[in-house]
Amino acid sequence: MKKILLVGKLNSVMKETNKFLSQFFHVQLCSENAGVLEGMLKIVNPDLVLISLIGAYDIDTSIFFMLSDQYAKIPVLTIGTKEESSAFFKYYENSQFENLIRPIENTAIMDAVCRKLGVNEEDIERDSAEIKKEKADKKRILVVDDNGTALRTMKAMLEEYYEVAVAISGAQAMTSIGKKRPDLILLDYEMPVCDGKMTLEMIRADEEMKSIPVIFLTAINDRANIEAVLKLKPAGYFLKPAVKDRLLAEIERILKEK
Repeated sequence: MKKILLVGKLNSVMKETNKFLSQFFHVQLCSENAGVLEGMLKIVNPDLVLISLIGAYDIDTSIFFMLSDQYAKIPVLTIGTKEESSAFFKYYENSQFENLIRPIENTAIMDAVCRKLGVNEEDIERDSAEIKKEKADKKRILVVDDNGTALRTMKAMLEEYYEVAVAISGAQAMTSIGKKRPDLILLDYEMPVCDGKMTLEMIRADEEMKSIPVIFLTAINDRANIEAVLKLKPAGYFLKPAVKDRLLAEIERILKEK
């Protein structure tokens, strides 16, 4: 399945576009901050970048230079009014970039995406149906972290192999677990208000949740902190940033032992 990096402010338009395209592609949301975008480009390695120009006057123009200079092989679509896109007109002279005039129907966005990717819409729809069938058999991982960048990174790392849900707090994690039980939880140990220890205690206090294996993620590498983590007897723990191959191997091992 093709991967799209959807860049822009998280508003109702972005959410609608994400919901539509996610039926056919792996879509990863990203803020318009140049540093964040550069990091996500390396992690996700997208087949196409789609940028919403709503609030274009606040967009860091350096992202356009970065895309044209360092990622010239990745096609870029922008969606904005003529006024919003005018600030970036010089980039549209390059075939890498193309602007879609807003307002625009989702079907027109789909046509443009397929054209820039050089694929047939029928093939994309067929692949999407197959992916959905495979997804139904995937194990579900819940990632809990108050850091949005960390959540996006972990989601990008895991979603090829698992169904991934995210939560930004212990309270949100409990709500997510109640709605759909995960097979494993990756839990940040250092969170404000309700930290990893308190969240784990809430999970273990619930009869229906207590058997869910929990892997702690911690950014603090000192003996006292590691001993405190291990006293809680989690299924495992990793220092941040987790190494992808090691984390995937540990998750697979734990799930097989369930």
